[in-house]
Amino acid sequence: MRPSQILRSGGGGEIGKYGKYLGEWGNLGSQTQKGINSFALSANRQRPLAGTLNAAIFNTWRRFSNQVLYFAPPMIIAYVTMQWAIERNEYLNSKPGRAEFGEEE
Repeated sequence: MRPSQILRSGGGGEIGKYGKYLGEWGNLGSQTQKGINSFALSANRQRPLAGTLNAAIFNTWRRFSNQVLYFAPPMIIAYVTMQWAIERNEYLNSKPGRAEFGEEE
């Protein structure tokens, strides 16, 4: 089996099955890529928390307002249903409720 182009164009070390160094991760002995720019900013010029509080408040409000119609109506319906069930239970266990519905049980 022939070694591939990448293996044949390896670096200077004698490592690997075909005696060619493949390079570190991300540098497998191939040609350097063109058109990739990297930029750096000094540590004292960085502002890692710039605008965090402002963005957090408005982003939280935006996300909440987009989701409120998905969870508020079921919560309201559940609350109203529970209130009705509690009142109905209290009525059925009271003296007038037992007098009205006592024979059905």
